[in-house]
Amino acid sequence: MALAAGPALAVNDLKGGPGVNQLNLHEPVTNIARDQMWLHNFMLIICLAIFIAVFGVMFYSIFKHRKSKGAVSANFHESVAVEIAWTVVPFLIVIGMALPATKVVVAMKDTTNADVTIKATGYQWKWGYDYLKGEGEGIGFLATLDTAQRVSSDSGKPEAVDNYLLKVDNPLVVPVDKKVRIITTANDVIHAWMVPAFGVKQDAIPGFVRDTWFKADKVGDYYGQCAELCGKEHAYMPIHVKVVSAEDYTKWVEGKQKEMAAKADDPSKVWEQAALIARGEKVYAANCAVCHKADGTGAGPIKPLDKSPVVLAENHLEQIQVVLNGRMDKGMPAWKQLSDTDIAALVTYTKNSWSNKTGQTVQPAEVVAARK
Repeated sequence: MALAAGPALAVNDLKGGPGVNQLNLHEPVTNIARDQMWLHNFMLIICLAIFIAVFGVMFYSIFKHRKSKGAVSANFHESVAVEIAWTVVPFLIVIGMALPATKVVVAMKDTTNADVTIKATGYQWKWGYDYLKGEGEGIGFLATLDTAQRVSSDSGKPEAVDNYLLKVDNPLVVPVDKKVRIITTANDVIHAWMVPAFGVKQDAIPGFVRDTWFKADKVGDYYGQCAELCGKEHAYMPIHVKVVSAEDYTKWVEGKQKEMAAKADDPSKVWEQAALIARGEKVYAANCAVCHKADGTGAGPIKPLDKSPVVLAENHLEQIQVVLNGRMDKGMPAWKQLSDTDIAALVTYTKNSWSNKTGQTVQPAEVVAARK
């Protein structure tokens, strides 16, 4: 036990995330989160006052009117004053609690006049972000748990780092002091987008669109996790939001747009097999290796891709359809968000890796046709 506790002792509080032996709520960086913390403390004070008053009267009565002191129980009927008191006092307490709570809840639901609108889509088990309005419109990417941290978790040897199981490859980037509207939905099962420091928690439900918002007033990194039990990989679905200055956000948007432009491929282009395999290896490592393993052997209920009949088949359509639409009965998520070229490269890579030496090449045009 002492050896196992060693790495844990080396972990410190994570700024913007959980703290070691944390008892209180996360440090708030939005007005909504501060209001929530104030409400939390306010309600605790009221509950404590009621507890002290009720049990104080009860224990006083037990002590003052005990039988050993010759106390005799009174014989009386209803008291109008008491009836009014225990009706009016709880009513006033409830009103006193409801008014500030209602004010905060109404503010939480006011998503109007947002500076930036982002759609957060939950997948098993990652988040997809699409910038819909405001600066950065058109940007889209996936945020997946850091591969090294996932490998260390699978090995039973967790890394002694503060952001363990919270590090992602592509954090969500937003500007400071700007109202950011988050539209949530899901591709497969119910997820929940939650960042405690923002005071935000919104379910992401397949076929439905929900929304929430935040306005962070401090630059920094803030962390959360999927807060709805969404399957066996639920613990590996972190959220990382990077709040930056307006100038840095503009630079990030410009860089991301250039990166996306460079990746925008003509789906009618005919690729050489070697180029597709090289690209497919990167796509596989970023998205598929977590479940199917780097050597394609799979694990537990995850089917191996090495020697898989679907992968070895000369008919490419079946594997393309599995990648596009997933197999919910097998725990396989859909990957429609990948580009046609990335899917073609991924399928080509799996058909020509490990012992799968089929020599087959899948072109982006085949993926385009399969989407129709």
